[in-house]
Amino acid sequence: MQISENLKEELLKFLKKNKKADVVTTYLFFLEKKLKINPILFIREKKIYQSKEELIRFLEDQGKLWRETEIKIQFQKESVNEQTTKIYICPFTGKVFGNNTHPNPQDAIYDWVSNCPENTERVDGIRVKRFFVSEDPEVIANYIVKRREPITKTVFSSAVTGKLFNSKAAVIDDFTRNQIKNIPLIEVPSQNRFEIEGGFLVVIQEKLQEEKISSFVEELSESPKFTSFVEGWMEEEATG
Repeated sequence: MQISENLKEELLKFLKKNKKADVVTTYLFFLEKKLKINPILFIREKKIYQSKEELIRFLEDQGKLWRETEIKIQFQKESVNEQTTKIYICPFTGKVFGNNTHPNPQDAIYDWVSNCPENTERVDGIRVKRFFVSEDPEVIANYIVKRREPITKTVFSSAVTGKLFNSKAAVIDDFTRNQIKNIPLIEVPSQNRFEIEGGFLVVIQEKLQEEKISSFVEELSESPKFTSFVEGWMEEEATG
């Protein structure tokens, strides 16, 4: 088993920081670094996967991460149209209410000018409720703005939360931030609260074979920096 000098330095730092780390714990730390394993817990399923990428690929293949859906975007209703015969106009902002586009246009204009911030006219300290009224078709025509037709847009819904997002990338980003949690490899084999995904479990069992751990210890024993740690593991094995 070849262990690079850089990885040996990382192992040495780990052992100095975790002086009571046994051989299996140290070997798992080594595997995490060498194989770039980044286990994550999928919180909702209470299951541990080998990496974020593995989980996302699995969920996408199963259709359990996102779904395409269509939404209609409705634009604001017009205030004046071709059927309007009478309009009420705010002189301060140009806000307009039509007699066929609002159920109570006169009440609406009263409310508007009464609360309009641009209305600075006062009589005895009270806002002046002044507005214009017109039934002139040419004046009314000036206020007609063609309403945009509703549009249909494809968006993506999270299969986990049901929230809507503009893109698949946004779904995945939200999933990563809120649905998964990193868990060190050294904690995975000994924990019993969560299930380990089948493929990941096979990897762990394959790597934790006795001869592979022995090969790891043998490689470290050739470096004087690890002598005290290796001797400690051998003593533990002898007395254990």
